[in-house]
Amino acid sequence: MTNEKSQSKLKDIIDNFLLINLFVVIFFAIFFIFAVIMEINGVFIFLDFFQNLWNPLIVPLITILILSTLISGINSWWRRKWLSQEEDI
Repeated sequence: MTNEKSQSKLKDIIDNFLLINLFVVIFFAIFFIFAVIMEINGVFIFLDFFQNLWNPLIVPLITILILSTLISGINSWWRRKWLSQEEDI
């Protein structure tokens, strides 16, 4: 029973982390659009700031988001396949 609670708690922590990650990526996407609009208007500081954050922060956030989506999809496919094989037996 404690094992199930710890697994559930770990799953909740991972889910919360990925949800926060998603909203941070959305925030940076909106900030990028804002920075491009400001660049067109002649204010360069926002796009420069975004470029400084790109490699150390934004790329890992996007990578985590894409990998978690792929792992979730593969896990869902695998469980569906596993359950259909169990029903055949």
